[in-house]
Amino acid sequence: MTLAEQLARNVAEADLYERLEGNRVRCLACGHRCPIPAGFAGVCKVRFNRAGTLYSPHGYVNSLRCDPIEKKPFYHVRPGSAAMSFGMLGCSLHCSYCQNWITSQALRDLRSTLEFRPVTPREIVRRALAAGAESVVSTYNEPLITSEWAVAVFEEAHRAGLLTGFVSNGNATPEALRYLRPHLDLFKVDLKSFSDRRYHELGGRLKPILESIALIHEMGFWMEVVTLVVPGFNDSSEELGSIARFLAGISRDIPWHVIAFHPDYKMREARATPIETLRRAVAMGREAGLHFVYLGNVSDRADTRCAACGAPLVERCGMRVLMNRVVEPGHCPDCGSAVPGVWTMAPRRREDLTGVVYRQCG
Repeated sequence: MTLAEQLARNVAEADLYERLEGNRVRCLACGHRCPIPAGFAGVCKVRFNRAGTLYSPHGYVNSLRCDPIEKKPFYHVRPGSAAMSFGMLGCSLHCSYCQNWITSQALRDLRSTLEFRPVTPREIVRRALAAGAESVVSTYNEPLITSEWAVAVFEEAHRAGLLTGFVSNGNATPEALRYLRPHLDLFKVDLKSFSDRRYHELGGRLKPILESIALIHEMGFWMEVVTLVVPGFNDSSEELGSIARFLAGISRDIPWHVIAFHPDYKMREARATPIETLRRAVAMGREAGLHFVYLGNVSDRADTRCAACGAPLVERCGMRVLMNRVVEPGHCPDCGSAVPGVWTMAPRRREDLTGVVYRQCG
């Protein structure tokens, strides 16, 4: 039995679609808005039309483990806390430099041989609580294409008082964002380029990503944006400056992470991102007016400072938090200015999750 045939058994009817004539459907989970005839799958390969009904992945994980929240990366969300991260399979893009290609390209690349296991939302949340995690995050593959499963997990997570998050390429639709909003708190978006031509090389378009970033901010998700800086692909000053100015035009408080590329997947012969390029991107972000620009995937410090008075708030070395001075619910201890982010946790409601052994995050 092929991987696709196995995965076809772990599905449920999708919510994000509309029916068309002749047993065709239109998927609304991502910016491709695939019109799918009966018997076929969308671009993502995991959402498919069976006799006029769209089915989406449900009830399994490929990976389930606890990570530092900084790994996502979320730098303005409960620094030093743990996130229970779960992933499924598939993606709406096919980036040649993907660093999670084994999961994201599982149905496109025969070199990817993976196993997955059934799981319930309740089990994911129980494991999160037992590990002392403060959030549950859909990551490792593209979560938008498995939005219905994420909602099932996040409903359980919210009942337990946990934060919920997406690590996404941002190729969303307004319909998907409205569907997710009651259940999703945190949104990390990869803005991979500011060139439509480059996005076509990755299997997408620039416009849906830019529109989604603006709408994610407008709808009140907490959002942080990442740009993986790839030499020869998106590392020109013109492109990095355009990204920085676009984000600043939405909100100067959006954290922008510029992170180093390391050779992987189909770009193993490419060179890693020079540290000087990343520092140039950080400088351009600050010049554009962004208050919080971070350099990632390297050993340099990535500290958070108050945008009003410049006082150090959170000190980090890599993904390790050395100091956190933010005063809950989110203020600078020196000048009292508000610090954008998610710094507090809602009280946990544990009455229906008995039998869990809790421990503090280390």
